[in-house]
Amino acid sequence: MKFESDYIEKLAKIIADNGLTEISLEDGEQAITIRKDLPEVNMLASAPAAMPAAVPAAVPASSPAAEAKPAEAKGKAITSPMVGTFYAASSPEAAPFVEVGSTVNVGDVVCIIEAMKLMNEIKSEQAGKVVQICVKNGDPIEFGQVLMYVE
Repeated sequence: MKFESDYIEKLAKIIADNGLTEISLEDGEQAITIRKDLPEVNMLASAPAAMPAAVPAAVPASSPAAEAKPAEAKGKAITSPMVGTFYAASSPEAAPFVEVGSTVNVGDVVCIIEAMKLMNEIKSEQAGKVVQICVKNGDPIEFGQVLMYVE
């Protein structure tokens, strides 16, 4: 049986209607995968699960620096839920999501972490004022690394 175009269109509609980014089906010898290409993707719960293999080797090297900063900083730490690259803005030309002194609300995007070619929005879990940003644009970051503090 060949996948008909109306069947493929129905699959694409399922992706759009349910907020999915990918769907795969297999029927005997045939298989189809449909992906929705997004410039920015909200962090998925399964994304951190794919990353822990790199954590044990990398965390000890960054622990001394991470331990020194919390003593100086006040407020709640926003930490990285994954290994990736930190971006302060949605594009090189755009203004940063937040700067020191910016006011944020719960759910506001504070940065993007690129992991495996996916842009993951990191949102504030606390309302307040950004008092310290601990990483620079383009820095490689580790799982659990402090990105910034909100007070």
